[in-house]
Amino acid sequence: MADINDLVLIYMQDQPQAFARIEAIEPDVKRGWYHVSLLLLQIPLTEVTWILRDVYINGETFTMDGKPMRLEKVVSPLKKRIREKTPPEETGDKKGKVISLRDLKKK
Repeated sequence: MADINDLVLIYMQDQPQAFARIEAIEPDVKRGWYHVSLLLLQIPLTEVTWILRDVYINGETFTMDGKPMRLEKVVSPLKKRIREKTPPEETGDKKGKVISLRDLKKK
């Protein structure tokens, strides 16, 4: 489930439209609905508040003005690999060499 401070990709009509960060999730007066404040990561930065059910926050499709919309939580490839415990060699990532800045400064 997407939560506060998570990044989400907003889809409209199955096309990615924008990235946003969830700023707040507060309950609405109607049970099962929430006020979701999103910071749209665009220029200029814009904050919007949508009233959504918890299943919509979790990625289920909903409509706005008759257009299908969906939120998809964004997970960085590194965090995803750590969660799956996949070695970098299997994902095609090259293992980097660690260089000590302290040793370089001594020379």
